[in-house]
Amino acid sequence: MVKNFLHIEGLMVLLAMIYVYSLFEFSWWIFLLLILSPDVSMLAYSIDERVGAKVYNFFHTYTMSIFMILLAVFLKSDACMMIGLIWTAHIGMDRLFGYGLKYTSSFKATHLQKV
Repeated sequence: MVKNFLHIEGLMVLLAMIYVYSLFEFSWWIFLLLILSPDVSMLAYSIDERVGAKVYNFFHTYTMSIFMILLAVFLKSDACMMIGLIWTAHIGMDRLFGYGLKYTSSFKATHLQKV
């Protein structure tokens, strides 16, 4: 039951970010190009699992992506807003599909499930 709520929450975040993105009339090509870019953080796993989990989690928490959106509002920066919205949409998409924050024990061990 709780897992379903987290998946629904991810869907709602994804849909909300897509809606807000559309209000700004930003390029959908850029959205499609960058939607998976936070997953580049997985490359940190080539160092070791502890570092990989920390870097991956940094790029997959709402705290940093929403900070980017707030920074965009403060700076009146369309580029920062675009990045923040896409980044937050990515995290929502991950949560929708069951990908969560990583434990340092294993790449497949997440706060939502074992992938």
